[in-house]
Amino acid sequence: FFFKTARSTMGKYVQAQRKGKSPIFKAHTRTRKGAVKLRSIDYAERRGYVRGVVKEILHDPGRGAPVAKIQFLNAYRFKRDTELMVATEGMYTGQFIYCGKKATLTIGNVLPLKQVPEGTIVCNVEARVGDRGAFARGSGCFAVVISHDDDKGTTRLRLPSGGKKTVSSLARAQIGVVAGGGRTDKPLLKAGRAYHKYSVKRNCWPKIRGVAKNPVEHPFGGGNHQHIGRPSTVSKEAPSGRKVGLIGARRTGRLRGVKKLGQDKE
Repeated sequence: FFFKTARSTMGKYVQAQRKGKSPIFKAHTRTRKGAVKLRSIDYAERRGYVRGVVKEILHDPGRGAPVAKIQFLNAYRFKRDTELMVATEGMYTGQFIYCGKKATLTIGNVLPLKQVPEGTIVCNVEARVGDRGAFARGSGCFAVVISHDDDKGTTRLRLPSGGKKTVSSLARAQIGVVAGGGRTDKPLLKAGRAYHKYSVKRNCWPKIRGVAKNPVEHPFGGGNHQHIGRPSTVSKEAPSGRKVGLIGARRTGRLRGVKKLGQDKE
């Protein structure tokens, strides 16, 4: 009996396990402006267009890109609807934004991909029709329309990662590049800036390396020199306290040779 009790109090949960459960690691959302989405798809967007006006361009704490507050007239009641959308580069207050099938191909407008010619730069693209924006939403990001397949009703995109994606041609996208590009070009330079950058996001800084910890806190901890002492790759079936390092890695090591971008393959 004594042995059993001693076993149950031994050890320590590693940080990766605590992140799943503990409220300490929740996102800091108190000062955020709200969810950034396209309009809910309606009859006017499917058949024609609706016009909105950019009321203001806001900074959203914890987000690298600015957001635009856009006001539309409600089609069914005497009121105005305010939407928070991704601000594209070149957007300004007082600008008219048109959303719908018959909107023109102008920066900031929202069109179904079917209406967008090949080679156009788009952002805030839907993954499924009506999900209100999923791809290319970070500062300076954009996707490129590669080709349309009219028989299948699909469109091929090149995403900011360089990967390709096929989505429905009825999925909507904003025209242009997300504002706030070049943000990462300027170095943070000092710890205080990094502290403030992450304090509005979530508790994820500073990061302590596993090898710098004690054996009780991390599978890579301990030892007379800082070394891992076991393979850094770990099975994705491993128990949660062991699952640190390169989880379920297909390959390791650095990428040798020229990186093949999406445009090189086709």
